[in-house]
Amino acid sequence: MPVTDASASALVCGHDEGAIRVLTLNRPERHNALVPELLEAARAEVARAAGSTGVRVLLLEAAGPSFSTGGDVAGFARHTGSALRDYARRTVGELNALVMDLLRLEAPVVVAVDGPVTGGSLGMVLAGDVVVASPRSWLAPYYGHIGFSPDGGWTALLPRVVGERRALAWQLLDERVDADTALAWGLVTHVADDPRGRARELATRMAGLRPGALARTKRLVRGDLASAQERLDRELESFLDHVTTEEAARGMGDFLGSRTRTDERSEP
Repeated sequence: MPVTDASASALVCGHDEGAIRVLTLNRPERHNALVPELLEAARAEVARAAGSTGVRVLLLEAAGPSFSTGGDVAGFARHTGSALRDYARRTVGELNALVMDLLRLEAPVVVAVDGPVTGGSLGMVLAGDVVVASPRSWLAPYYGHIGFSPDGGWTALLPRVVGERRALAWQLLDERVDADTALAWGLVTHVADDPRGRARELATRMAGLRPGALARTKRLVRGDLASAQERLDRELESFLDHVTTEEAARGMGDFLGSRTRTDERSEP
């Protein structure tokens, strides 16, 4: 049985499966929507992996029917004025830090995606080195619908993966992308009916290879992470400038009102 470092009620759970450190987003009742406490807990788990000589691969997955529906809009809506800006700075700042932690981690990062990936949660996918998605998975920005400025790497990291024009059109049209399209675009590396099982197979294969060679490969391919940090910082400042506007307030109200009326808890 795996050794669990967190209780079942924790927002993020971590355990070891041999040389694989498994990090599980554990807020399924809210579709793993991102709040500062969850992001801070995830960062702590990544730090444990980075500090352990026995960890050769980090596997990131999520409990429930969704990988993550991005920032919890209800959390933002509970704040106004300077308090909203402070909350946004903490939330998006922690998300940016988590993305950078994953990018800087010497061990390979495998991400298992099942269900929707929306908003800033895409950052965790972009920071993965190998990403396995289920056929049920789909990805969408939702910024144009809610009225937020993009965060989590949608402008900072995505264009390098799919190209500038495709990244821009996807966000301007605010469309969903299914798993097969994500595979064709290079957003995910594998599509499997059992993404968690397939992710473990791939993680086990990498855990049996020479860790130093894998770390150098990752470092060389990822390139200059300082520039990635600068672009994420620009996303943060843009998010803070826009989150307190009337457009954002109206968008949050419309979004939360629609959710209350339809109770579509499986979608963001």
